[in-house]
Amino acid sequence: MAKAKSKKTRAGESVYRITELVGTSSVSWEDAAKRAIETAASSLRDLRVADIVKLDVKVDGGKVVAYRARVSLSFKYEA
Repeated sequence: MAKAKSKKTRAGESVYRITELVGTSSVSWEDAAKRAIETAASSLRDLRVADIVKLDVKVDGGKVVAYRARVSLSFKYEA
């Protein structure tokens, strides 16, 4: 018979959730990523890692009008 697993994690073990956001900026991709991370940090606790998944630009009339950064964020999951 299989032993039931405890819901508690051992010291040093954690579970993280990953979510994706898109930040936009008229200045740069770096600013777009920063906006996404700082906005998420205002409502998510214990952010750990941010990966830039994709960079693109919005074009209007042949000119770049916005930089967009898709950011994958991981944060500690609390059950």
